[in-house]
Amino acid sequence: MKKTFILFLLITVFSTTYSSTTSISVSPAKSFLKATEVYVPIGKTGQFISLMELSQIKVKDYEALTGKKMKFLDKVNFRLGQRELKKSINHDGTFSNKRVEKYFNKAALGGAFSLSGLALGLFLSLIGVLIAYLITTGDKKGRITWAWIGAAISLIVWGAVFI
Repeated sequence: MKKTFILFLLITVFSTTYSSTTSISVSPAKSFLKATEVYVPIGKTGQFISLMELSQIKVKDYEALTGKKMKFLDKVNFRLGQRELKKSINHDGTFSNKRVEKYFNKAALGGAFSLSGLALGLFLSLIGVLIAYLITTGDKKGRITWAWIGAAISLIVWGAVFI
């Protein structure tokens, strides 16, 4: 009975302590990410082009940069993608689409690492993964991913201990 109570107490402490996300987020009010500051690789040579330039480049210039001839459907898809990219960029160069801005802010910060998810997975294994699914605040997807990674690491460590 005493062990069960201590286990329940530990689960409660870990779930309340690590329920808040520890991943870094950039608020849009502090810094606006501009399309001229975000670069994507083009082709196999590793050249980079900004999203603003990519939204304005011609198909022939894009083919010259990548070194590949595009088929008709590829050209149409490229133009449609350019149109969507132009719609998501404001006149001042910032992103109007919150989903695009959130994606590039996360990419600029190095991904969605979640210490709380990793700790839940490491210390509580599958129960920690279930707790990560139940917590709805913060970056839920990152927390769940890192909880699974922590559970896998825990499984490997316990497997090595018992072997």
